[in-house]
Amino acid sequence: MRRTYDAGLKAKMALEAIKGEKTVAEISSKYSIHPNQVGKWKKEALERLPELFNGKIKKREQAADELQAELYQQIGQLKVELDWLKKNLGCWNRGKAFAH
Repeated sequence: MRRTYDAGLKAKMALEAIKGEKTVAEISSKYSIHPNQVGKWKKEALERLPELFNGKIKKREQAADELQAELYQQIGQLKVELDWLKKNLGCWNRGKAFAH
């Protein structure tokens, strides 16, 4: 069974490795994790760190928020249309029943 680690703990281990105050082996033994994994998280942190300062993450989040707002608007519109159809179809079906 694989162990999973939350993002906070991964970041903490990566930061410790980046600081260089402890070796990767010391960090890995402290948290009972394989040294290769600590190295991977350190590498990933160093690669993704510049994204924090260039605004790509904010743009991505903003685009996701805009998409979510558009989808909620579409859901609302479809709900209104469905309710209207149910109401009018119900009246139409009742009128047909009386015609027979």
